[in-house]
Amino acid sequence: MKTVIAIDSFKGSLTSLEAGDSAAAGIHRVFPEAECIVRPLADGGEGTVEALITACNGRSVEISVTGPLGKPVFCRYGLIEKTHTAILEMSAAAGITLVPERKRNPLFTTTYGVGEMIRDAIGKGCRHFIIGIGGSATNDGGSGMLQALGFSLFDKNGQPVTPGAIGLKDLSFIDDRHALPELKDCTFLIACDVTNPLCGQKGCSAVFGPQKGADETMIHEMDQWLLRYAALAGQKYPEADPAFPGSGAAGGLGFAFRTFLHGSLESGIQIVLRETRLADHIKDADLVITGEGRLDGQTVFGKAPIGVARMAKQYGKPVLAFSGCVTSDASACNEAGIDAFFPILRTVTSLEEAMDPRQAGQNMTDTVEQVFRVIKNLH
Repeated sequence: MKTVIAIDSFKGSLTSLEAGDSAAAGIHRVFPEAECIVRPLADGGEGTVEALITACNGRSVEISVTGPLGKPVFCRYGLIEKTHTAILEMSAAAGITLVPERKRNPLFTTTYGVGEMIRDAIGKGCRHFIIGIGGSATNDGGSGMLQALGFSLFDKNGQPVTPGAIGLKDLSFIDDRHALPELKDCTFLIACDVTNPLCGQKGCSAVFGPQKGADETMIHEMDQWLLRYAALAGQKYPEADPAFPGSGAAGGLGFAFRTFLHGSLESGIQIVLRETRLADHIKDADLVITGEGRLDGQTVFGKAPIGVARMAKQYGKPVLAFSGCVTSDASACNEAGIDAFFPILRTVTSLEEAMDPRQAGQNMTDTVEQVFRVIKNLH
C-alpha cells in the first residue's frame, strides 16, 4: 500500500511534516510494510517557506530588516540556490503579529522590510521569487517596499514620502530610474487568495483596514489616497489596474507587485502544489491523506486540504482528512473531494493540552491507526 500524506500545519502545534510523520506512524502500526510518502504542505501563508525549502532542498536565511513600525526585526526566508529562487512571506517583515494590538495603525505601518528581503535575496543571486502576502499589518499600497527597491516616491517638493499609508497623502511623483537594475531580470509569483480590488467598498482599506487599527475616517482617507496613487501609477505603468482581483491584498501590496514588478497573482495552494510536484507522488498512490488544524466550511474556499483533494480526484484517488477539530459545516468538504474526515481529539481537554505538540502528535497517530484498522479489515 502506498499512501501520500500532505497535511497543512496545525498552527501553534504541529508543523506540516510533524503532522504527516505522526499520521505515517499510525499507518505503520497496522501496515508495517506500507510505503508512506510525507510531503510538506502550505497554502501560501504561514509555513510556505518551510514547505517549499523542504520540498525543493533549499535553505533558510535569517536577516534583520525594517519592521512594520520602523524598528528592526529579524525575519527568515527560503533560498533555493539550484533555481536561483527565493521564498518569502511578507508577514515575516510586515505582519500584523509583529505589531502589538494597542499600536496597530495602518497610517504608519510600512512594507519597507519586504523590499529589504527582496533586495537581500537579489544580492544572493536570486532572480525568481515566490512570495506569500497574507497577514499584513500595512495599508501603504506597497510604497514602502518600492522605496526599499530604489523606486522614488516623492511629494510636490521632491522629498521622499513618509512611511505608511499616510505618505500616500502627499504622493505627487513616482520614478523608477534608480530602482535596482536586477529587477528587470526577476520574476515574481505572488501567493494571493483574496480577490479584493485596491479601492472601494470591497477594497483593502474598507475590508481589512479595521483589523489593522483603522477607524471610519482613516478608511475613507486611505481609500482616496490609494485611488490617487493608482491614477499616478497608471500614467506610466500600463499594468496599473486597481480593479484587478487581488490588487487589494496585503493593503495594496498585490497592486504594487503586479504594477511595478510585473508580478503574477495566483492561488497560494496551487503554487505550493505545483512547486512541490505533489502530483508526481499522488498519481500512483493507493490513498491520499490531508488535513489541517481546523476543518470547517471555510476549508473549501482555497484552503490547502481541498487543493490536495482536488488534485487526488484528478487521478481517481480516495482522500481522507485528519484535523484537530471539525465543525458542523465541515460536511462541505465531502462535496469538495474529501471522502471522509476525522477529528483527532480523543477526550475532553483544554485548548492548551490539545495543542501541546507531543499530545497532538500522539492523537494523530492513534486516530490514524484506528481508521487504518478498518481499512485492513476491508481488504
